Amino acid sequence: MTDQADLSRLADIVVPPPVPWWPPAPGWWILLAALLAAILILLAAGSRHYRRNAYRREALAALDRLGTVSDAAGIAAVSAVLKRTALVAYPRRQVASLTGGEWLAFLERTSGRGDFAALGFAGALSGGPAGDGAALLAAARHWVRRHREEG
Repeated sequence: MTDQADLSRLADIVVPPPVPWWPPAPGWWILLAALLAAILILLAAGSRHYRRNAYRREALAALDRLGTVSDAAGIAAVSAVLKRTALVAYPRRQVASLTGGEWLAFLERTSGRGDFAALGFAGALSGGPAGDGAALLAAARHWVRRHREEG
């Protein structure tokens, strides 16, 4: 009969080998693939957004090149930059024929703010006396950055 309290047959516990770090389990591969797909989608969306707004960057650069606006010629140059920008963002049939008050109303409607009318540029756009050129440039920059695209 063997003694149950006999410690001579005692053996260490056999520990399984540690789980290797490589190759990862299938779940990690799936997570990595999903992360890469999300990064690619974000990069594509960012690239598309950047290309789609190239006309805005060009219009802002053109406004910067104008410098200060102090006379009717400067105001006409700002209006020309805004018209070129609008022709890119809106259908030609909607924008091309606009002049004077209709052009000002279009700018007001699409800017979401009352910058142009509040500054009194209705007369200046049609050849009247020039208003505050810095305020006009600020309103034009805001319109270029924030105008609502339609159609």
